[in-house]
Parts: sequence; structure tokens; C-alpha cells
Amino acid sequence: MSEILLQIDGREVNATEGMTILEAAQSAGIHIPTLCHHEKLEPYGGCRLCIVEIEDRGWKKLVVSCVYTVESGLVINTRSEKIDRIRKTILELFLAHAPDAFELMDLAKEYGADRNRFEKESSFCIHCSLCVRYCAEVKQKYAVGFVDRGTRKEISFIPEIASKECWDCKECFPLCPTEALQAAFVLTKALSS
Repeated sequence: MSEILLQIDGREVNATEGMTILEAAQSAGIHIPTLCHHEKLEPYGGCRLCIVEIEDRGWKKLVVSCVYTVESGLVINTRSEKIDRIRKTILELFLAHAPDAFELMDLAKEYGADRNRFEKESSFCIHCSLCVRYCAEVKQKYAVGFVDRGTRKEISFIPEIASKECWDCKECFPLCPTEALQAAFVLTKALSS
């Protein structure tokens, strides 16, 4: 794999071909927030919190850093007024679903997000899909998934599989940024008893 030289927040960074912007930034000690990324999982780009601005041959555009692969000569800004405003709005939308999630509240403080900006739709799930992807990609059990679509989309354990696989595993629980997964699990357990 060949070395690629790019610039992140004014610093020259060496990356390897095939790396994402997020991976390159992390390797250089540059923090980019994310809620749906995990090193054991395929990049997903679902939360959009890791949005950055790139400049390539004079053109600027916003990209999701966890799925966008590095290119030689890229100039990347991870923080700006525009990026912070977008992250703030994303966080406010997430807080409408999970207003008491500690991880979201910490990020809300950093970006000045108002947890009461949007009407509450307390599903407690922000659809980061970490649990679903971890169960499928790492454990290969497919015991948790989503039901419905759009605004009615919810996390759900598949009772037939969960009753056999999840009771002793629960490896996906610490991944959940809102703790919605634990609530869904307890509900599934109660309904299957």
C-alpha cells in the first residue's frame, strides 16, 4: 500500500492508501466525533456526526469522514463554524430521541446544542446501527435488527434468536450511545418470559 500525504487542520498527515479520513485523523491524534463508528465494523456513515470539509483541486465539499477514503493532496478541515453548526443540529435531532443519553449530552455541551430545540420523540434509539452491525458482522448471530421504517423505525431483538444467543453475550450493550439497547433487551426478555 502506498503512502498518501494530506493536510488535516493545517497539519501534514501521512496516510495509507485505502484509509478513511477518520482513520487518518485518528492516526495523527486528531479527534473527529462519531457515534456510529467502531473499529471492528465496516464503515457505515449513519450518524453523520463525523462530517468534515475537504478541498480538492480548489473545490470544497462536505463529506462523511468515516466512509470517505483519503486521496493525495486533500486538504481537510475538521472544525469550522459551518461544521460545528451542522454537528450542533445533528445532536439536537438526536437529543429529541434520547434526551438523557450521557454521550449525547457531553457532545451537546461541546457544540452548544439545545436538547429542547426539537419536539421530543423519545424512542431512545438514534439508529446508529452499532448493535445490529456488531451482531451481524462480528458475532454473525443476527439477533437484533430494525423494524419499520422512517420515523417509526425501532430497534428490536428477534425473540427466537435472542432467547438462545443474547442472554450470555450482550457484547453489543456497551456500544450503544443511548442505552436504548438495554431497554429493548429487557422488554424482549419480559415479553418472552
